[in-house]
Amino acid sequence: MSKALSVLGIDPGYGRCGWGLVEVEHNRLQSRGYGVIETSSRESFPRRLFLLHEQIRKIIRQYAPDESAVEELFFSRNVKTAIDVGQARGVVILTCEQAEIEIAEYKPVEVKMAVTGYGAASKTQIQSMVKMLLGLKKAPRLDDAADALAVAICHAHSRTQRKLALQ
Repeated sequence: MSKALSVLGIDPGYGRCGWGLVEVEHNRLQSRGYGVIETSSRESFPRRLFLLHEQIRKIIRQYAPDESAVEELFFSRNVKTAIDVGQARGVVILTCEQAEIEIAEYKPVEVKMAVTGYGAASKTQIQSMVKMLLGLKKAPRLDDAADALAVAICHAHSRTQRKLALQ
C-alpha cells in the first residue's frame, strides 16, 4: 500500500503569499489546509521577507510536506513590484530548500491548464475548479489561497511526467 504524498503549493508574494497543502493518493486529491500569509506595509521590506520566511517554516513544520510547488513570476508592467515579488519567491524557495523539500516550479499558464484546461482562465474559474477537484464545501475566499492550491494540484498532475523528463 502506497503512502499518500503531500504537496505544498505556493503562490508567492510579499504582501500576500498564498499557500495550500494537497494530499495525493492514487488519483484522489484532498486539501489538508490552505491560507494566506500577510505582511504589513508598515514593516520594512527586509522585515516582511523575514516574516514570510518564518511563516513558511512554520507551515512546513506543521504539515511536513513531501514536495513543494511554486508558481513562477508573471512579469507585470510594474518592474519594482515584479522585483519585490521575485525576492519573496526566492525566500520561499530558500525556505523549502532549507527544509530539504523537493521544489517544482510552474508557469501561471501551466497551472491554469492543469486545473481548468484553459491557459487564460479567470480567477473565478480557478476558484471553482479548485473547489470541485478538492471536494471543498466552498471555494477559498482569497485568490492567493486558491492559486496556491491550484499550483499544488498542477504538481500532483504533472509530477510523474516531470520525473521521467529529468531522468
